[in-house]
Amino acid sequence: MTISNIKLKAVWLSAASAALLGFSPVVASESAAQPNILFILTDDQGYGDLERHGHPYLQTPHINRLHDESVRFDNFYVSPSCSPTRAALLTGQHEFRNAVTHTLQPREHLFKDAVTLPQLLKTAGYTTGFIGKWHLGDGPGYNPEHRGFDWCATNTMGPRKHFDPEIIRNGLRTQREGFREDLFFDEAMTFIEEAGDQPFFCYLATYSPHTPLAAPESYIAPFREAGLNDTHATYLAMIENLDTNVGRMLDFLEAKGLDDNTIVIFMNDNGVTEGLDVYNAGMRGCKCTAWEGGSRAMSFWRWPKHWQPQTVDNLTAHLDVLPTLCELAGVEVPETLQPELEGYSLLPLLEAEAPISWNDNRMLYHHVARWPSGLAESHKYAMVSARKGDYLLVRSAPCGDSACEDFQSQCTTLRAVYNGLSTTTYAKGSAQQHWGATPMGHWALYHVKDDPACQQDLSATHPELAASMAASYDFWWDDIYPDMMARGGDAGDPAVSAVASKRAKEWKGPTTDKAQASGEVEAQASVEAGTNAEPRAAMFKRIDANADGQVSSAEYVAFFDAHFSTRDVNADGVLGKDEFPAAAFAYADLNQDDQLTAAEYEDFYRKQFQRRDANGDEVLTLDEM
Repeated sequence: MTISNIKLKAVWLSAASAALLGFSPVVASESAAQPNILFILTDDQGYGDLERHGHPYLQTPHINRLHDESVRFDNFYVSPSCSPTRAALLTGQHEFRNAVTHTLQPREHLFKDAVTLPQLLKTAGYTTGFIGKWHLGDGPGYNPEHRGFDWCATNTMGPRKHFDPEIIRNGLRTQREGFREDLFFDEAMTFIEEAGDQPFFCYLATYSPHTPLAAPESYIAPFREAGLNDTHATYLAMIENLDTNVGRMLDFLEAKGLDDNTIVIFMNDNGVTEGLDVYNAGMRGCKCTAWEGGSRAMSFWRWPKHWQPQTVDNLTAHLDVLPTLCELAGVEVPETLQPELEGYSLLPLLEAEAPISWNDNRMLYHHVARWPSGLAESHKYAMVSARKGDYLLVRSAPCGDSACEDFQSQCTTLRAVYNGLSTTTYAKGSAQQHWGATPMGHWALYHVKDDPACQQDLSATHPELAASMAASYDFWWDDIYPDMMARGGDAGDPAVSAVASKRAKEWKGPTTDKAQASGEVEAQASVEAGTNAEPRAAMFKRIDANADGQVSSAEYVAFFDAHFSTRDVNADGVLGKDEFPAAAFAYADLNQDDQLTAAEYEDFYRKQFQRRDANGDEVLTLDEM
C-alpha cells in the first residue's frame, strides 16, 4: 500500500468513524496544530524496573532521559494484569464495563460495541497505528484494524517468538531477521514516516519483558556476570533492550523534526513479574495481586516546550488517558459517551507549574478477576482493592466458594498462601509477603505513601474511613456487575487457566540469539530432505516437478504437502509431537497448541524455502538445497 493510499484510507475511515459516533469529522488539513501522539506500553515491567526508580542492576539511560524530560505521575495506577489494563486505556472505562475479566479467551475480548480511543482520534483527523501486542480478542470485529486502527503490525506466535519473527503488516506477512522488539520499534518508525503531514497516534505495545523470557546474549551476559540467575538476567536484559529502543525512537523523532510536536507517553501495564525478588521499589505485591505493587505504574508524559518536567503526586490512572488525549487532540466526545467515561483529563496537571487540587475525592477500584468462568458472583471480594488518596483498602483472600476449588485460578494460589506457601509465581521464598493474604471477611487498610510494603493495618484505628471505602466498593461492584455479565465477562471454560499454565511450562524456545542459531540448524536438519536421509541431489530431482533445474516455492511446498497425510498416522487431520520431528515442532506450532494443522505445516516449509533461498531470487538451485 502506498503512502498516498494510506492517507486516503485514513481520511475515509475518519469520516466513517465520525458518522458512526454521530458527529462531524475534522479533515487532516484543518488539524496542522494538533500534536502527534506516541504511546509506548511495556508488558510486565514493574514500576521499580528502571534505574531512576532505584533499581540496583538496571542501566536505563534513555528511559532515564524520558523520565527527566517528562511530567511524571508518581501515584498512577493500572489494572493488575495486561488485557484489563489495555481495555481501560482504550475505552476510558473500567475493564469490567466492557467484559474484560481475564487474559484468556473469551474473557479478554473487548466488548464489540465499546468506543475506542483510536476511533475517537480519527474523528479529529488523526491517522492511527498499532504495533505489537494486542490482547483484546481476535477475529472479525475484535482485531485492532476493526477497533479504529488504520495501520497495524504484529508478529506470528506472539510472545513465544523472539528472534527472526514473521511480521504481519496490514495483512502482508514477511519473514524478518532480528529481535522482535527491535523490529516493533522499526515498524513504529515506518508508520510515523508514512503518516506524513497528518497528525498521528502510534500505539506501540511491546511483549517484553513478558514471559517466555529471551533476549540477545549481549544484553544478558552482564547480568549473569553480576551474579544473577538466568531468569533474572534475561528479564532485566529485555528491559535494557527496551531502553535501547526508546533511545532509538527519541533520536528518530529529533532527526525527523517531529520532536517538538510529538507527545511521548511511556507506561507499564501492571506490576512486576520475574524481577520481583530482585527489586520492587519497597512495595508489596506483584502482577495479579491486589497489593500496591500489583498495579502501581510508571507514567511519563513528555512534550518539549509545552510541559514543564515535574513529579505529580495526585491519584491518577489509566482511565485518564483517553479523556486527556481526546482533549489534547480536539476530539468532540459524543454526549452519549461522556457520562460513561470514568477517567478525567490530566491536562490541568500537565500544564500546572506547581501542585494543585484535582479530583481529590476520587476512588479507584481494582479486581484481579481471573476467577473460573461461571463463578463471578462468589468472587466479589476475592483479591480486590480500593484507593482513595494515599490509602489502600484491600482484601487479598480466596473466594471461599467450594465450587472454585475444582479449577485452577488465582484463588488456588491464595488458598496455598493461607496454608503457608512461600514460593509461587514470581516469588521464590517471598510469597507470604507479595501474595500475602488478609483475614477472610476482613478489609485491611494501609497508608501506602508511608507504608508501601503494607505492614501496618490501619482499619482498627481508622474504622470510619475503612467503612466508607468498603461501602463505595460495594456500590461500584453492584453498579458494574450487570454490564459485565451481560457483555460476556463470566463466559467461557472454567478449566482454561490450567490448560494455559501447562502450555506455558512446556515452552522450549531459544532464550538468546546464540541459542536461536543452533536451534534453527537443529530444526532444519531434523526435517532435511523430508522424512529420510535421501541424498540432496535425488531429493532435488524429485521436488523439481517440471525438471527445469530449479525449484520454485510452489514446487517445494507442494512436495512436502503431499507428505502430510503420510505423517498423520492416526488420520485425525493434525500432526502431534510424535508425528513430526521434535526439534522442529516448536517452530512449526505457531499457536503453541501442541498440534500442527495443515496450514501450520505448510507455513513451516514455506519459511524453510525462504531460508534456503540464499540470493532471494525465489527459486532454489541444487547448491541452495
